[in-house]
Parts: sequence; C-alpha cells; structure tokens
Amino acid sequence: MSGDSAVAPALSTTQGEDIFDLGKFTDVAKDRSGYLGRTPENRTELLQLISKHYLVDEIVRFLDNKVEFRKVTLQFPDSLVQDSALVAQLLQNRISQDYSCGGCSTDSKETNVQTASNENCCSGSDSGSCQKKPVDQDLKHEERRIWILADTAYSACCVDEVASEHVNGDLVIHFGDACLNAVQKLPVLYCFGEPFLDLDNTVAQFQERYTDHDEKVALMANAPYTCHLKSLYCKLRALGYHNLLCSGLNESYAGPTASFVGRQDNSGLHTVFTLDNRVILSDDETFNVSEEELQNEYDLFHVTMPADPRLLFLTTKFKSLSIYDPTDKSVSQGPFPSLMRRYKFMHVARTAGTIGILVNTLSLRNTKETLRRLAKLIRDNGKKHYMFVVGKPNVAKLANFEPVDVWCILGCGQGGIIVDQYNEFYKPIVTPYELSMALNPEVTWTGQWVVDFKQVLEGLEEDADDADVAGNNGVATTTSTEDGESDAPEFNAVTGQYVSTSRPLRNISHLEISDPRDDSHSKQHSTQLVEKFSGAVTIGNTLSTSAIHLQNRQWSGLGSDFTPENFEEDGATLEEGGSGIASQYAFDKQNKVKR
Repeated sequence: MSGDSAVAPALSTTQGEDIFDLGKFTDVAKDRSGYLGRTPENRTELLQLISKHYLVDEIVRFLDNKVEFRKVTLQFPDSLVQDSALVAQLLQNRISQDYSCGGCSTDSKETNVQTASNENCCSGSDSGSCQKKPVDQDLKHEERRIWILADTAYSACCVDEVASEHVNGDLVIHFGDACLNAVQKLPVLYCFGEPFLDLDNTVAQFQERYTDHDEKVALMANAPYTCHLKSLYCKLRALGYHNLLCSGLNESYAGPTASFVGRQDNSGLHTVFTLDNRVILSDDETFNVSEEELQNEYDLFHVTMPADPRLLFLTTKFKSLSIYDPTDKSVSQGPFPSLMRRYKFMHVARTAGTIGILVNTLSLRNTKETLRRLAKLIRDNGKKHYMFVVGKPNVAKLANFEPVDVWCILGCGQGGIIVDQYNEFYKPIVTPYELSMALNPEVTWTGQWVVDFKQVLEGLEEDADDADVAGNNGVATTTSTEDGESDAPEFNAVTGQYVSTSRPLRNISHLEISDPRDDSHSKQHSTQLVEKFSGAVTIGNTLSTSAIHLQNRQWSGLGSDFTPENFEEDGATLEEGGSGIASQYAFDKQNKVKR
C-alpha cells in the first residue's frame, strides 16, 4: 500500500447546481383533428377553428343581451379542457366591458351628449342603432369576469352548480355533451359545438350494416353530433331507406333556466315520440310511433359511444343497437351492459340489512325529495340506511364502508350512475327505481331502466297510495309482525339461503335500551360519553348496524384493545435518537473520537 492517504469513496448522490434548475418541457402538440376536422398549421388558424367550433360569436351576442351576468363560469369535460384557455381568451377579447356600441359615448363626461342618429341607441327598440338593451349604470362599471371549471364535482354531462357557486357565478356555460337535466338555481347556457363528421363514411358504414332498405332504423347521437343527424337522415332517405326516424334534442327537458346556442335545424321534421332528453322525428306528419313499436321493431344507429348508463337505457328502448365511432370510423354491435346483472342486484337489495344511499349529484332537481322518500321507504321496510357524499365515487372510496350491504346511487341517468359491468366494486350498486322494486312485498321485474327522479317519485307515490288503499281494505301489505313471525327469515334468491338479518330495525321495540349517561358508577372525565357509546348498538333509540359490525369484527384496528387502566402505567422515557447523514451519523463521530 502506498504512503498516500486513502480517500474514502463518496456514498452520497452527486447534487450539482443543475439539479435544482427548473425543468423545461417542450409543448406537446395536441390532436384536435377528431372534432375540428383537420390539424391547424399555426396558432391563428387554431383560434379560428376553435372560435367556429365553439360558436364564440353566438356566445358573445348572448352575453351582450344579458348584461346582468357579470360572473361567468365555463365548464368543460376532461376531453375538451385543452381548449378551455383558448375559449376564455377569445371571449375576453370579444366582450366589451362597458357594453357600449360604436354610436354610444364611452366618455363619462359626454354621456348626456348624443347626436340625432344615436338618439335611440341602446334603447332596446328595433329602431335603435345597435338594438341593445339599456345598461344598468351599476352593472356598467362592474367588470365582467370569466372562470374555467376544469374539474367537475360529479358527472361531466351535468351542470356543476357547486363549483360555480364557489366564485358566486351568475351563469354557467356548459360545453360538450350534456344530459339536459334541469338544475335547481343557476341559469345555464349550453354550447354543444359543431364537431366534424365524415358524412360519406357514415353513410357507407350504415349501408354496410343495413343492407335491407326496408329495415326500420332510428338515428341518434350525443348532443354535439346531433347537428349532423338531419343531413344524414336526408342522405339515407335519398338512397331508398324509407323506414327511418331521426332524433333531436328535447330542449324543454332542460327547464326554463336553460338557453342554447347553435340550435339544430329540424325544419320539415315533426315530433312523433318523446324519449326523455330526446325527441323522435319524422318527415311524415301523419306518422306516429309508440314505445312498444320502438322496442320491438326499430334498430338504433347511434353516432358516438354513449356512457354505460345511457347505453343500458337505450338497449331497453330499441330492438338492437349499433354504435358508429367517428374517431376510428367503425361500427360495433356490442357487447353492451345487460339487465340480467341488474336483476341480480335487485334481489341482493331485497335481503340487504344496511343500505348506503350514495349521493352522486347536488344540482339536479328533485334530488332532495327523492332522497327523503327513499329514506322513508327503507325505514318502513325495517332496514337501516346511511347517507354518503364522497364526490366522484370509485372502488377504493366505497370499499371503506364495509357494513354497507348494497349501495343505492342518486345520480344523472346519462353518466352519474355506476353500471358495475365487470364486478369491480365489492358491493352491488342499484338505482332508486331498482331499490323501490326490491322493497316491494311482491317480487316484480318490469325490465325497464328508469333513471329520471321525477318518474321514480311518481312510482313511489303510486306504491304509497296502493298501500294506503290496501290497508284501509284490511289487506296486509308488509310482512307479518305477529308473535312468532317477526323474526321469520327471508329467502335469498341469489345464494339460495335464508337470511335473518335483512330487517334489523323491525325488532328495535324489543331491545332494552339504557342510556349509558345514567350510570352513576362511571368515572367523570371528558371522554365519558364516547367510551360508553363505543360499546353500544343503539344511539338515540336508533339501531346502529355499523356498531354491530364493528363489535363482531375480530380485529378493530390499532389501539382497539386500549383500556383506561393503561393510563396508570408509565411509558418509556423519551430519548434523543440518531442524527446525521447516511455516511456520517453522530454516533459514528463519537466512536471515531474514542478510538
């Protein structure tokens, strides 16, 4: 070994100044050709295509006539968030802050001076120069602001009133596909845009799918692509397809507070049937179609792939379904969600003891009333329910609530209902309509997929009226509660076994409930009430199935075996631990000095 002192190798990671520099990323080109029709060559062309696609000119005209909307929120789905900043920039550049036209004076010192030609300007009359409504002076000096709602609280097809209220928004402009469900408070402006559709390829795919020109087919699309249906309808009619039906948006379904830009041209077509947020159209004024005819005779040719809840709804309304994808220009015929799994989940709900009501919307009308009626229906059937609001539900969130036997989800019928087609969730998820059938004394199955809250409420009211009539006539409408039969088990059609825990609240009258606060022998300290109720199954004369579940578990978590007596034991003395870096701890220095 040489006389030179050996140098120990460096064990730490090299950290130069360049490590702490901000990383720069190159802008990745976004592919918008699917809905813009082509890829823009420069930013100017991109702004022109974006302005045309999102109908910016019509939105600006709407805002010019609605001067009371000072705080505007823009809601985009995830697929269109990449355009949100560009749309907001275009709107901000186009909207005049003081709503004055070329003939109006913008100088506050000359507001009382008008020429003869501008005498009726901004008067709101047809003879005015600009035909705009008069501007409120208080609103005139208030700056109009625009926010982008890039992340929706629930379904992207629903108007997110909650996010808009965070900034006290006056108006929500909803872009992209929409379910058109009526909201409770805020005014809404729907802008579906005008996406590109290759009509020639669509016609060719339709001809390949339907070789018989006498087949009965209905044309439908999501909200943005609905503007192309009339052109597609006319092309196919010219090719000899005479048993065709077209569809359009049912704008009245959105309620009185909703407005639309880019209205579709349905001239020459007449409504023959209404299907929730769609209307079925035909060019024959004398033609009429019933719901049974649609289910038994008509195929559906749908442009774009709907969400699973919407897809399941459409499969119950038409004989068969064909999906045309404008992106890859292909037609698929399944597999689609099946009602057989829904039938199984309905039977699981019949024998479920604890039902979790999962609120997946806070803005749709009739949500509170539906929630109240469902809770009453569950209690009347002797079952326990808990209410949950967890934002966008997923497998991990719902897995935390193990005592729940089945979930009942309240959400939008187009994208707010979970259709667990691949059995990902630990517990079944049913709709309010399916739960109402499950809690019916008689086993019924209609084969329908009802997701509208209004229809669900009407069904619950009819069931309640029938129960009242049967009760007045002396007919038993529920399970017998006579002696010896109140604890009778129920048959579970899914497992083939009898279940005795399906109605945990029916025996609450037989429980001996004692208030732990009356125990005079207990110690008086701040956690007395918590400790006493931790071992109880009833709180406030209400049975807690979750408490029963926790007591029956073999392992209840860390610290569950901790008792008050542990307070009397002395714990370990706190000591200073090791310090330093991996290559030179403090105790290493001390040991080196000792050597």
